[in-house]
Amino acid sequence: MLTILGFAMIATFLVLIMTKKMSPIAALVLIPALFCVAVGQGAQLGDYVIEGVGNLAPTAAMLMFAIVYFGVMIDVGLFDPIVRGILKFCQADPMRIVVGTAVLAAIVSLDGDGSTTFMITVSAMYPLYKRLKMSLVVMTGVAATANGVMNTLPWGGPTARAATALKLDASEIFVPMIPALAMGLLAVFVLAYVLGIRERKRLGMLTLDEALAREPRPEAETVSAGTGGTGGKDRLRKGAAASVSVSGTGTGSGASASTGGTENADEDDDAFQGLDPNRPTLRPKLYWFNAGLTAALLTAMIMELLPIPVLFLLGAALALTVNFPHMPDQRARIAAHADNVLNVSGMVFAAAVFTGVLTGTGMVEHMADWVVGTVPDAMGPHMAIVTGLLSLPLTYFMSNDGFYFGVLPVLAEAGAAHGVSPVEIARASLAGQALHMSSPLVPAVYVLVGMAKVEFGDHTRFTVKWAVLTSLVVLAAGILFGIM
Repeated sequence: MLTILGFAMIATFLVLIMTKKMSPIAALVLIPALFCVAVGQGAQLGDYVIEGVGNLAPTAAMLMFAIVYFGVMIDVGLFDPIVRGILKFCQADPMRIVVGTAVLAAIVSLDGDGSTTFMITVSAMYPLYKRLKMSLVVMTGVAATANGVMNTLPWGGPTARAATALKLDASEIFVPMIPALAMGLLAVFVLAYVLGIRERKRLGMLTLDEALAREPRPEAETVSAGTGGTGGKDRLRKGAAASVSVSGTGTGSGASASTGGTENADEDDDAFQGLDPNRPTLRPKLYWFNAGLTAALLTAMIMELLPIPVLFLLGAALALTVNFPHMPDQRARIAAHADNVLNVSGMVFAAAVFTGVLTGTGMVEHMADWVVGTVPDAMGPHMAIVTGLLSLPLTYFMSNDGFYFGVLPVLAEAGAAHGVSPVEIARASLAGQALHMSSPLVPAVYVLVGMAKVEFGDHTRFTVKWAVLTSLVVLAAGILFGIM
């Protein structure tokens, strides 16, 4: 019964948010509460929620202070050289922009933290997508899938969990998987190219103003693109040329830009400012301090010198104090990023209700047992492949902790009975991570869709099919290379 109700709860949640019948926050809270009562455990709802909130509170704290920290770094201009480099590479070609999104997300993912990756990637790419009228779900889909493949780094989480659960060395799992993961990353780049070509066909071939190839002038950076009509309702079309300015004050979400010239009527542009080379928040004299602080923060995170929430709390406090020593300026910077902080932390605590009920009622355990029990005995010698296939839905509908510490040991035991080594099972379990990063149970995905101003349901509908394909590429490559 709990198995059926568990799957029904997840299905109900996904249908409601994908059809936009409920907001994600409301669905994450009300649907599990309703099902908790349905299973006859309504009296324990409070305990389940408190336990879920307690488990996710460190993640919420990390996201809150990480958003403030990277928001400040964007305000003071730390990432401006990266953005200018991407602009020069991408020009105004939608294909290059989408490929650039995949490359940037993959590179930034080396720090092992999805939230950091999404904040930097969206901050850099959102102005281009917005000004050129490109599909924002393409940006979120490509970024999430690229980060999912890179999430398999030993310090990213899943590999370490698999190693811990099966008492293996992380390098023993990860190093042989590198060729398969490389094929998965290549699949993401191919996907980005295909989606970019599709965007180019939809918008027409755009050109970049020569001024963009040089350092930005004091006025603004200008992108030459085909437009039709006037004012904030311009639409890109082939042939015509007009200038689009990427400038502003560096307020709002930290990933923003305002238009120049007569283009000032777009209702979204008020919250879309940034990349202005003259914005008052820039701190060029502190550039190397901020770069060193960020490098030290990421190094400490990788080396696990302190818990990640503590590192970002200290980093945010230090960044604010040094860059904005006056209290009014600090309050202004915190207020500028308050919307993102509130949206993301609110979503995480709402997700705590969902995970708390799913775990506390025993639904997760019954669902996992049912899935493992459906595997025929004849598939025993192929348990690595079975594990890889199961990792797609299970890591999407469950947290990584639930899958790697609850389900993976059972799969490994079943495989061992048929002569399949635990290390092969562990490697196969990483295949589903490209899909996992778009799971509604992953807090970082709310950073992505929140900063990109994309509905979670829209992101899910667009991304899931491509993420599944990428995961299957990783699994197929692992089989082909004899890794599993």
